[in-house]
Amino acid sequence: MKKSVLLASAAVMMCYFTSCGGKKTEEAAAPAEEATTEAAVPEYRIMDELPTVDLSTFPKDKDGKISLFDGKTFNGWRGYDRADVPDAWEVVDGTIHIKGSGAGEAGAKDGGDLIFAHKFKNYEFEFEWKVGKGSNSGVLYMIQEVEGQKSYISAPEYQVLDNENHPDAKLGKDGNRQSASLYDMIPAKPQNSKPFGQWNKGKIMCYKGTVVHYQNDEPVVEYHLWTQQWKEMLDKSKFSKDKWPLAYELLLNCGGENKEGFIGLQDHGDDVWYRNITIKELD
Repeated sequence: MKKSVLLASAAVMMCYFTSCGGKKTEEAAAPAEEATTEAAVPEYRIMDELPTVDLSTFPKDKDGKISLFDGKTFNGWRGYDRADVPDAWEVVDGTIHIKGSGAGEAGAKDGGDLIFAHKFKNYEFEFEWKVGKGSNSGVLYMIQEVEGQKSYISAPEYQVLDNENHPDAKLGKDGNRQSASLYDMIPAKPQNSKPFGQWNKGKIMCYKGTVVHYQNDEPVVEYHLWTQQWKEMLDKSKFSKDKWPLAYELLLNCGGENKEGFIGLQDHGDDVWYRNITIKELD
């Protein structure tokens, strides 16, 4: 009888500890499950050892506009995340031309984005652009050079596109991937770009977080960096925290600690030309 009681007691105690153990395991696992629902930000390194230029050595007109392209050389320019200019870029007939590779985002064999090697903060950046049929590019600003990553991971983009022939014009939402749009976030309105093969005028004004895109002398986009509006736009874009944690982190804190960055021209594997590139600092 005593032995039976002992066995019964042991069975009860085993059931008790098993149920408690199961419950404790579930409770212990809950925080881990919750943690996995929030995308972790991968580690990254900002490249700060690459060459920059002295802006005072570039010509400035009476209105304070500094010429960033002399029409003949790549003086002041280099590849993103490299010290030289990729061979896919050339200076031809007073323009900066990216030679189409036909490989799309894969780019040319020696391609990659081109940047002007000086960080800007508050400014009016002006340029002219034209595209080949079905071509895609972009002007990126507030770029941070992140090791092993593309320039657009940290930079808002002024879209440069053949709206009639490139499929990206029909993607996104409400035309927010058409020319002069804030790529994948705000559509350019009115949409007044000229067809492929014709020159368009572009302008980007950045001042203390307020950003305005102009196309052919008309303001077409306005937004404000580092605000709740900016966060909400990122949350709804391809750069959201769930879809792309590193891009979200870098874009949310656009321009880094000093709120400044490089300006760059994108290699998207297509023929695009740029000319009359100037900047006026607003500090």
